[in-house]
Amino acid sequence: MEIQPIVIGTAGHIDHGKSSLVHALTGIHPDRLKEEQERGLTIDLGFARMQLPDGRTVGWIDVPGHERFIRNMVAGASGIDLVVLVVAADDGMMPQTREHLDIMGLLGLKRGVIVLNKIDLVDPEWADLTELDVRESVAGTFLEQAPIVRVSATKGQGLDELKALLAELSRQPSARSSSGLFRMPIQRVFSAKGFGTVVTGVPVSGSVEVGHVLELLPSGQKGKVRGIQAYGAATNVARAGHSCALNLSDVDHGQVVRGHVAASPGYFAAVNMVAARLSVLAKLPFDVTDRMHVRLHTGTADPAGVLVLLDQEKLSPGGEGLVQVRLDEPLVCAPGDAFVLRLASPSLTLGGGRIIEESEHRLKRFKGFVIEELGRQEQSLGDAEQFLQIHLARRGLDPMGVPAGAKASKRSAAEVKLLLESLARKGQAVEMGTSGQWLSAGALAEGIERVRAFLKQHFAANPHRQVVEILVLRNNLEMPAEVLDLLLGEMARRRELRLEPGGLVAPAGRTVQLDERSRGLREHVLAALEKGACSPPSVSELAASSNAKPADLKKALDGLLDEGTIKRVQPELYLSSAVLAGVKEQIVANCTKHGHLEIPELRDKIGTTRKFLIPILEYFDAQGLTLRQGANRVLKRR
Repeated sequence: MEIQPIVIGTAGHIDHGKSSLVHALTGIHPDRLKEEQERGLTIDLGFARMQLPDGRTVGWIDVPGHERFIRNMVAGASGIDLVVLVVAADDGMMPQTREHLDIMGLLGLKRGVIVLNKIDLVDPEWADLTELDVRESVAGTFLEQAPIVRVSATKGQGLDELKALLAELSRQPSARSSSGLFRMPIQRVFSAKGFGTVVTGVPVSGSVEVGHVLELLPSGQKGKVRGIQAYGAATNVARAGHSCALNLSDVDHGQVVRGHVAASPGYFAAVNMVAARLSVLAKLPFDVTDRMHVRLHTGTADPAGVLVLLDQEKLSPGGEGLVQVRLDEPLVCAPGDAFVLRLASPSLTLGGGRIIEESEHRLKRFKGFVIEELGRQEQSLGDAEQFLQIHLARRGLDPMGVPAGAKASKRSAAEVKLLLESLARKGQAVEMGTSGQWLSAGALAEGIERVRAFLKQHFAANPHRQVVEILVLRNNLEMPAEVLDLLLGEMARRRELRLEPGGLVAPAGRTVQLDERSRGLREHVLAALEKGACSPPSVSELAASSNAKPADLKKALDGLLDEGTIKRVQPELYLSSAVLAGVKEQIVANCTKHGHLEIPELRDKIGTTRKFLIPILEYFDAQGLTLRQGANRVLKRR
């Protein structure tokens, strides 16, 4: 059996013969519920399969026509590729016919055929008038140029012509891609004796095979695919555009309902807010206003929520604008998904459009940057690389890993990595070393400007300094350490600064001009520290011997630290760098000789006391030269 990845669906007013038409074409009556069969009224979705004249098989979804079951109708319409709008010749266009047509258009359907059914009940002149009414009613819609076929589902008239037309239309490729991540909005779920949980639906993307593991959302359950059926036949694979049933192991069917989603694990998540562009129906008899209580239909889900208008005070009939829908229950969707928005009470279709983003935060109305960012992201729908670039830019200096990019774009990790590498070649993205984290090129430039501005401000306030500690930059710039390291590395590569040992940053070309008094104070302090060797004078003793003010002494010490001629061992303890270099040699020699550090021998060798020896040893521990091993210190292996 060759399955064409196309699903045909009915639309139209109640009692216009949709189910009878499906039965006549397929031999399968789509009304599966006892109540439906007894009352002759379609309540829920019906399913059938049809073999086309050329041998290919396509699926059918029959939707209810009564206005009370619009929720079920929209759930079915989400899986349809090709619509058959059924109009009874003796009735003509009716209210639900028009609403179904509106809904199909809002969901993005582009192709279809119009069936003028019950042609056996009217004379040719009346049929001509009805056809004229239909043609006028569909003007300006996606069915404006659709062929009209006159049919009698009960008498068989026109069925062969309709089958041939459907076969021709079905040859056009499906808009649903079998590549990428698997996602299937669930239409039905049940437990079959001897099989366990079965979920049915029409996948909107990707493919799935027996043995694959799927995630059921929003419940979060995971189950292995034990079996697949497509159009009544067992198969090893189902793809986008196939109406199928999946038998899943380890899934509690009681936690799964219509509106949930079966998907590739790890990429999709339930959200409570979405941002979208809403197009309002032109014939709506009132304005759409902020804070309306609505129902959002997308996929097979229809959660209730509150509508927030982001860029306009109100939306008039025929108008459009950016909105956020804050939902009462979690929804699983993806950017680019079509949706229909209906008033919660009374039930009435307001309009529809495309979802732009799964929102993490409540978006404030009339915020320029929010509207601008949503506008850019909207433009990127359908372009995976552009979408990723814009998403990366929106994160600013918050780096993004490949898994986060995959989840945002609903693409595989391998595909996202290739897209990021492509953006990097174009100068639009930057990888942060080998961490697998990425920034947009714009965010990198913005971050570098922030570092430049801080350095300028810092050295204006500290003209005696030649370097600044990276720790000071981290504390003041409030950005992740790995991001700051990336920015400083890039600036060093551009030779705007130097990265000095000890976590210091030196702006390129910076020099400090000292007056004679400041120069003399530095010389005095350095000489005193060199003379003190491993028992150096304290800061207070340096101040007393130099007769310097505390602020002036601090500047002298800072300057010597910047030059690298002294080191800070503790907040109030400084040693000459040359002296410390000698101590390091003695520690290495001592440990090499004994296998560990003999502290009394070192103390005597460098001529100091316990007061100074302990902070000196802790300094070299912090520098990574030595480490504590039980009661001893040993050289740290490198």
